[in-house]
Amino acid sequence: MTLYKRLLIIIFLSVAAPVMLEAQETSNKLIIYQLLPRLFGNKQTNNIHYGTIEQNGSGKFNDITVKALIGIKELGTTHVWYTGVIAHASLTDYTAYGIPNADGDVVKGRAGSPYAIRDYYDVDPDLAVDVKHRMAEFESLVKRTHQQGLKVIIDFVPNHVARKYQSNAKPAGVIDFGAKDNTNLAFSPANDYYYVPGKAFVVPGAGTQPTGPLADGKYQEFPAKATGNDVFSATPSKDDWYETVKLNYGVDYQDGRKGHFNPVPQLWIKMRDILIYWSRKGVDGFRCDMAEMVPVEFWSWVIPEVKKAKPGIVFMGEAYDPKTYATYLTIGKFDYLYDKVGLYDGLKRLMRNEPSATVADIDHVWQKESAGFGDHMLRFLENHDEERIASKTFAGDPFKALPAMTVSSTLSGGPVMLYFGQEVGEPAHGAEGFGGEDSRTTIFDYWGVPEHQKWMNNGSFDGAQLSVAQQRLRSFYQRLLTVSGTSEAIIKGKFYHLPFTDHPKIYAFYRYTANQRLLVLVNFDEHDSIKQDITIPEEVLQQRKINSAKEILSGTSIRNNTSTSVYVELMPGAVQIIEF
Repeated sequence: MTLYKRLLIIIFLSVAAPVMLEAQETSNKLIIYQLLPRLFGNKQTNNIHYGTIEQNGSGKFNDITVKALIGIKELGTTHVWYTGVIAHASLTDYTAYGIPNADGDVVKGRAGSPYAIRDYYDVDPDLAVDVKHRMAEFESLVKRTHQQGLKVIIDFVPNHVARKYQSNAKPAGVIDFGAKDNTNLAFSPANDYYYVPGKAFVVPGAGTQPTGPLADGKYQEFPAKATGNDVFSATPSKDDWYETVKLNYGVDYQDGRKGHFNPVPQLWIKMRDILIYWSRKGVDGFRCDMAEMVPVEFWSWVIPEVKKAKPGIVFMGEAYDPKTYATYLTIGKFDYLYDKVGLYDGLKRLMRNEPSATVADIDHVWQKESAGFGDHMLRFLENHDEERIASKTFAGDPFKALPAMTVSSTLSGGPVMLYFGQEVGEPAHGAEGFGGEDSRTTIFDYWGVPEHQKWMNNGSFDGAQLSVAQQRLRSFYQRLLTVSGTSEAIIKGKFYHLPFTDHPKIYAFYRYTANQRLLVLVNFDEHDSIKQDITIPEEVLQQRKINSAKEILSGTSIRNNTSTSVYVELMPGAVQIIEF
């Protein structure tokens, strides 16, 4: 029997039986569903390389209907991360609405990067049915989301803005970035940007090969501003974030990163006001882009400021250096940080069945990298930056994610995230435009997402076009995330590792409280299986013998030969969560 067929059997069992758990009133585990409205609601399927919005279409705020939100909530979701909401530079002409055109030399793709913000006080006009009332349409989406019992997260992009940033929607009295800068100085604590005095910006590829469909190499900027990924030069490369300029939080990078934070820089105040502006729109949390590229002193100041205005609002930081995790969680006041360089990377090696991959990578995460703050790490297997699991260059099979997603969801009480289309095995085939053939769903181009569109079913959101295998895959995610978000032992229980020394690709651990005891087992091996009794340690038993045991993803009973053990049969690629 092939691994794929075995997994179908496992998922079929999950479909057949209900989850025997009720939601806990004290639940505080975030289950996040990330989607790009531009892609999520797009029903067009023709997908032309570098296609315009007229050719390839764009999803709208209004496409995220009550039915769509019910379908999202079915996955155990508590929060929806709407990616690409704030207005960013694109090549679509909205001058009729008073929005200036962007320059093709400094826009990636036709739709543009959601992380090249052109106006912090506006929403992307691509996402509106009626462009004049685009903010009202966003506010209606927030209201619909809240009515379904879900909370709203959007991006906050603090490190950089679009090369031609200009706010037309800013409230009265707000001064644009750079309006009062002394451009003769490379750095000044009073400036909003960094400059390369006396030198003009040079478009990457100018005079050779323009980088986009409307690039001509003639963009002018004098003096040049520093590029978003800390390139303090007038000549960034095509691999740099050349479409953005870096914001100045008072750090002189060319003088040993010396900080100038007293008095509080004006940029800090501007950013605080932007965050409060969106919180008053009903936003419940911010995913903070490239948080480590902004000084921790700013976060330490601004997060409490925003929480004073809106208690309970959540801050999640995109972070990649485990050495800084503790600093940004304690001094920086973040609620959660990415667990990418650590758990994600280790799980990816296991899903790809790389020769060197073992479950020791998982041990390293909870023992070293996130020791003491695992409940504050955001776990995921896909997002807009990462390869799709089903893509040819990742795992090639969405079912190979089952063990990894189980670990991501149950290892701690911290948040777990699902990227739209992951639950139906979207493989991200095709070269969309600027995104290219990179196994990722493009964030730069107008595009339809084919496997997701099958679940969307032209706006019905009933999954009628999904294959049987896709329905089973989605059902597995639904049951796993529901269990993860409602089980007391997973939300706030203790952790006890159960090593399988003879099986380097089997991982097991207990999560337990006084009220609930769980044994989580996952098998990353494509060939090896186990059949054996497992004796439960006294620390987990807590002087309470085992009367019965059940695998709660499928609802099937588990044999227990004694009052202190359970019998486990774990097939290749399989997962089990046993309550005893």
